[in-house]
Amino acid sequence: MTKDVQIMRDPRMADLFRKKSVAYDDSDFGMKRVLSALDLTLLGIGAIIGTGIFVLTGVAAATQSGPAVVLSFVVAGLACGFAALSYAELASSVGGCGSAYGYSYAAFGELIAWIIAWDLILEYGVSVAAVANGWSGYFNNALTAIGLGLPPEFTKGPFAGGIVNLPAFGIVFLLMIMLIIGVKETARVNAAMVAVKLGTIAIFLAVAIFNIHPENWTPFAPFGWFEHNAEGRPVGILAGASLVFFAYVGFDAVSTAVEEARDPQRDVPRGLIGSLIFCTIIYIVVSGVLTGIVNYTELNVSSPVAFALQKIGYNWASALVAAGVITGLTTVMLVLYYALTRIIVGVSRDGLLPPYFSVVNRRTHTPVRTTVIVGFVMAVMAGFIPLGVLAELVNIGTLAAFVLVCAGVISLRFSHPDLPRPFKMPGGLIIPTLGILSCGALIAFLPFETHLRFIVWLAVGLVIYFVYSIRHSRLAVA
Repeated sequence: MTKDVQIMRDPRMADLFRKKSVAYDDSDFGMKRVLSALDLTLLGIGAIIGTGIFVLTGVAAATQSGPAVVLSFVVAGLACGFAALSYAELASSVGGCGSAYGYSYAAFGELIAWIIAWDLILEYGVSVAAVANGWSGYFNNALTAIGLGLPPEFTKGPFAGGIVNLPAFGIVFLLMIMLIIGVKETARVNAAMVAVKLGTIAIFLAVAIFNIHPENWTPFAPFGWFEHNAEGRPVGILAGASLVFFAYVGFDAVSTAVEEARDPQRDVPRGLIGSLIFCTIIYIVVSGVLTGIVNYTELNVSSPVAFALQKIGYNWASALVAAGVITGLTTVMLVLYYALTRIIVGVSRDGLLPPYFSVVNRRTHTPVRTTVIVGFVMAVMAGFIPLGVLAELVNIGTLAAFVLVCAGVISLRFSHPDLPRPFKMPGGLIIPTLGILSCGALIAFLPFETHLRFIVWLAVGLVIYFVYSIRHSRLAVA
């Protein structure tokens, strides 16, 4: 029996922690390098500004933080900032399209890398399906306003008393077609939609800033920093930070565009940090203004921004905001869908998933097979399955990825101190350590049920790893 076959059939404990070589991966796998630093920044903004600003701002204010939701966004933004700097350093020094997965492979070994890949698949896949459900509601409301609303049975899945959530199902397929056509064309569409939703936010601020009543900011922190309500669920500024963290999900998608960036070692860090800083400022300003024009107790609604404008008598502005929400949620789904396909391609190249998923189409220079398969799965999830509490898994999955990325920076600083780092975060190991502590704390503030579901998801991933991945890994057969 050859050595290769022996490894394939008899994996050892040491195989669980075999690592990729630590060197910048600029391999050419057939994708076009067409994305500039501006394209990457707009991809980040497209992924970040959506559900968080148009929905979660009001929900978090009403149920978690009160007007102090501004501080919740600051806390969550700081945690993301530490992670973003860690992503930027690893993106410039390690590269690869697998994002946190690839960095963990180099820093901690194969098992941890697979766990984080499985985690990211959950994060992006459930996020797209969840946002598609929200998009469907706004889209059908717009159709109803012009007399073309869909029957209820075509806006809900069978578990919710309908047949299929047709708009949610359809938008995923539309995004699939866009991603198949090409990444540069996708970036152009994203840039146009980002311009629309930023214009929507500007309209809201221009109208609302003259209708602020400071008394609405009192009491500023009615739930304190952290406590439990009568039902035992965590509330307060820190609990609110764990909730609004969902608003930042997606900025790390920029790191999955390494193979399609013109100058990835320079442009990817710029896109990561630039998009996060811009969006954090927008969140803080909008949440402060929103709680200033309407009392926080009234904001637990599906579209708090549009609701607040209606409340102060600006129905025309409310209608424009509703249109901006549809556009904003579209860009969120587009970027997260894009990131999911690139992560799966990276995992497949390493042999942890079948090679079928890493094939790049010669004409479009995109992974058409993977785009179609994951698109169909997400469309079914969005159209037929009520996601509900599954969306909570997105936050814990993302935070877990951020913790490992920050830890990866520390690990590689010790194990490979001479590794070329075109972008090296300042402050030595202080920032990645703060990233681990802050993201870990936000995980602790999430409900117990979320932790339990996350453990079940990881258990399923471990079964797949030990049944298939450990025996077919590229490192196993090399």
